[in-house]
Amino acid sequence: MHEFQSGRYATHNNSVAAGRRVEDVRGEIDSIDSEIVQCLVRRAELAREIGSLKGKSSEPYFTPEREHEIFQRLRSLPSGPLRSEQIVAVFREVISAARAAERPLTVSYWGPQGTYSYLALVQVFGRSTTAAPADSIADVFLAVENGQADYGIVPIENSVAGVVLETLDSFPVTNVKICDETFVPVSHVLAGSVAGLEGVERVYAGPQPAQQCRAWLRANLPNAEIVPVAPTVKAAQMALDDPAGAAIVNSMTVEMLGMTEIARRIEDNPHNRTRFVVLGFNEPRPTGRDKTTLLFNLRNEPGALYKVLGAFFENGVNLTMIESRPAPRASFEYLFFADCGGHRSDDRVARAIQQISAIALESTVLGSYPSNDPSLQNP
Repeated sequence: MHEFQSGRYATHNNSVAAGRRVEDVRGEIDSIDSEIVQCLVRRAELAREIGSLKGKSSEPYFTPEREHEIFQRLRSLPSGPLRSEQIVAVFREVISAARAAERPLTVSYWGPQGTYSYLALVQVFGRSTTAAPADSIADVFLAVENGQADYGIVPIENSVAGVVLETLDSFPVTNVKICDETFVPVSHVLAGSVAGLEGVERVYAGPQPAQQCRAWLRANLPNAEIVPVAPTVKAAQMALDDPAGAAIVNSMTVEMLGMTEIARRIEDNPHNRTRFVVLGFNEPRPTGRDKTTLLFNLRNEPGALYKVLGAFFENGVNLTMIESRPAPRASFEYLFFADCGGHRSDDRVARAIQQISAIALESTVLGSYPSNDPSLQNP
């Protein structure tokens, strides 16, 4: 094997000065590629061995906490001319292929292919995964609940448009949990079969994309009809069938359907991103950088919510999101969803959960899972 020094091959960091030919360098690249393949084969063999051991103990084949540890370690390694995120992207596909060698996974998502949900799926599970499109977010929950998919991935909140109501409303009527999260940057494109803005009379878009591009649409297409259609690819297909239509889509959809790009980066906020959660039945162990999601309902009495918020404050737990939704089985009663930093097994989080359970009529932990949130502050 080659020896490394300061992120470069020690024997060839002055290859140009040594007078080597292009053919010589390419020959070394071919040799390295062969070594990489041998290492990948050995890694896949070890993954199969782990898969066999997991099968005997009924452990899950997708362990987000372990993968987060691997990516964190990779980011800490010297990367030479490569960016750490490039290395992580390569290893995400390596892990995906190795996981498929353990046991192929089926992951349900709000499809069809080309949606932001599909991008999130690839970002978490890689491409060596069976991606099963569903017609709605509720159908993703049902696919996991009924065992038609090993996991699901759904949007839960956007940094501009807020929470995704259909996702929140699906938790009280299913038993699935949250076992991982990821964030996908949102960059919208206006595309269709129209050559320019002057020919656009209708814009097809889901409620979230339309909200995220509201100011741009008002400034550039003030007279256009906004037609609500979801998901993204369905909006794109309708725009292609409409000679005066366009759709708010992502760059993958433009390329996949061969659409004409009319305008790019039309989102109002350049820092816009959507948070997605992975649905399953895993209970990931703590990683030191975790998030916990709670669901609870309260007695209709003064100070009930104040006491819950006090439980987070008194125990030094960082509350990152709280949202209320109508209870599905009662009129004018509400459920509360809350995200906080830390794992349910952390002392401070455990004490806060215990206090909330004593205050609430009902409470449940929807999941403690490794977090990718750069702004998260754990206990």
